[in-house]
Amino acid sequence: MLTLSCRDRPGIVGAVGSLLADADCNILESSQFGDAESGRFFMRVMFESAESPPDDDGLNAAFASLAGEFAMALRIVPAQHRPRVVVLVSRHDHCLNDLLYRYRTGTLPMTLCAVASNHRDAEALVRSHGVAFHWLPVSVGNRAEQEAALWDLVCRTQAELVVLARYMQILSDELCARLCGRAINIHHSFLPGFKGARPYHQAHARGVKLIGATAHYVTPDLDEGPIIEQHVTRVSHWMSPQQLAAVGRDIECQTLASAVRLHLEGRVFLNGTRTVVL
Repeated sequence: MLTLSCRDRPGIVGAVGSLLADADCNILESSQFGDAESGRFFMRVMFESAESPPDDDGLNAAFASLAGEFAMALRIVPAQHRPRVVVLVSRHDHCLNDLLYRYRTGTLPMTLCAVASNHRDAEALVRSHGVAFHWLPVSVGNRAEQEAALWDLVCRTQAELVVLARYMQILSDELCARLCGRAINIHHSFLPGFKGARPYHQAHARGVKLIGATAHYVTPDLDEGPIIEQHVTRVSHWMSPQQLAAVGRDIECQTLASAVRLHLEGRVFLNGTRTVVL
């Protein structure tokens, strides 16, 4: 799989296609987008080589030359690559449980290295799936040390993606910067409308007719990072706050899993404060 982004200009698609053809590669899937507003171009290509094994060194050298010509940010990874992932969770484990099931059944193309939490509630669940669990408690006096341990876990596991599956702690600006473009968070789509505790009770009191969830990249701006995926569903006046919350949990699971899959498949590109999803 090839992914790239650069300043938009004529000839990019042709140059990529010609290079792959000259390398005796066959394009299986290709998608691209040129953003007139930002002037950026984004492309994702799935291809296969006629050679077995393929000449990876020669192909990488050719693309390195092309990247220099077009000032591209370019990446080539094998189609069978399974990115290494660390999941963070607090006490609400519905999103974690969903991710664990999808991982165990092979429907998410990832290697789940570890789950870390500031509580022990999910430990038995995580270990039942054969995944390492790390308890990293947080208190008023140890936030810096806990976050340092969290970053050490990311480094030791060589995690390429961190998923905040209802992790109810705010990451520091420094850690957000370190994880730029490789940390995904989930929240209910009432934000910023209904902030604070008991958002579904607030929604019920206001007679909300649509509820949903948003998955986005983590940034220092709390719950305002570039959006990857969103889902919504209709609800009714006869539903209680508890029923609204149950529907909300289902949507959060679906939305987070979809966003994680899109990232794992190399379909998400950062484009300023937005994303391009190919």
